[in-house]
Amino acid sequence: MGETEAARGTGGSGAAGSDGRAEGPLPAPSRRGVSLRRLTVRSGRALAGLAIGALTALAGLLAAVPAGLALLTVLALPGARRAVLRPLTAVGARAARTELRRLETFCGIVPPAGYPPADALRYTLYRIPLGLLGGMVLALMATGLFWFLVGLLGWFVILVDYPLEAIGTGLLGAFLLVLTAQGVHGTIQLEAGLVRRVLGPGPHAALRRRIDELATSRSEVVDAVDEERRRIERDLHDGVQQQLVALGILLGRARRSTDPERAGRLLRQAQEENRRALAELREVAWRVHPAVLDEAGLSVALESVAERSPLPVDLGYDDGGRPPARRAATVLYFVVSEAVTNVVKHADATRIRVRVHRAGNGDGNGDGDGDGGGDTLGLLVEDDGRGGADPAGGGLTGLARRVAALDGRFAVHSPPGGPTTITAELPCA
Repeated sequence: MGETEAARGTGGSGAAGSDGRAEGPLPAPSRRGVSLRRLTVRSGRALAGLAIGALTALAGLLAAVPAGLALLTVLALPGARRAVLRPLTAVGARAARTELRRLETFCGIVPPAGYPPADALRYTLYRIPLGLLGGMVLALMATGLFWFLVGLLGWFVILVDYPLEAIGTGLLGAFLLVLTAQGVHGTIQLEAGLVRRVLGPGPHAALRRRIDELATSRSEVVDAVDEERRRIERDLHDGVQQQLVALGILLGRARRSTDPERAGRLLRQAQEENRRALAELREVAWRVHPAVLDEAGLSVALESVAERSPLPVDLGYDDGGRPPARRAATVLYFVVSEAVTNVVKHADATRIRVRVHRAGNGDGNGDGDGDGGGDTLGLLVEDDGRGGADPAGGGLTGLARRVAALDGRFAVHSPPGGPTTITAELPCA
């Protein structure tokens, strides 16, 4: 590779050429272009989602009328009522799953983990008027677009003799477009609220789940601290302590030697052993907590990780001009440091790719082109090694515990044959 081991990212650092000299900062990508493209894609998906929702709501209304009449005829007969409700509940559950897939695919609404079939039937019925409302909003938007185009074309082509009429028509169309754009956003919010209210856990269940999560994360933090202490003890015992013992032996042999030449040789060996012990001690201190993280920030600390790695590390860093909080920066640093160390030791890789970016709206895709408007910091660590990493292994479990302690998300994807991808998302505050 013609690049240096630490290829600086978009965080204002310079890239280095093949001769090791800095070539100046890399040009930052156009955030306006990225944001406009992302907004256009999201808007198109939202409109498609509302259109599909309007069609399914119309189909649900046509199916609900005869189903309601059939249920009304057997309302006073418990056995017959249960016989009618059983297939209706199954159909409602399937319809609810379809609607939730639509909302997740087109509107970015995450569906709840589990819900009773009866709640699914209620949700299917409740969302019929909401789906029809979305269809009305889209119809008004199409009308507004039509009148806006009529006014625009009339100003230049048709109604040149009636400029006021053309302006009024265009303004009416523009007003409808702005109004219905807000209506699209509001309808999606209503859809999300209906999912949470009907299918989501109640306030007591949500509070209980949150308490369980906090208790679990607290236990994992304690385990992570204990594991870190054991790791430091192993590093000191197996590394620094053994080198100091060897240093003492060399000094003792040099002191007892009567041959000046041999004593000088032993002293030189002792000096070299002392140098290695100091380097090992600095490495242990660095793994406990690097001073550069507090002095220069997360970007410089990650650059030092890349520079110390024996493998080429392609590092991209972009915090949107707003450095993360100290705890988030510390956890992110240790995740990158341990992940790079694991790749060097076990992955049989030739390169490592690291991307840190501020993600908007929970966008943690790790491509480094976040819009900078969110409140989470996304991380991606990828290597071209042989894969097969075990997410339940000790090292990766420790990283997951560190991330979970800050209410973050951590995932590992490592199919046999590679590549291995580690992703994490941490709150910046």
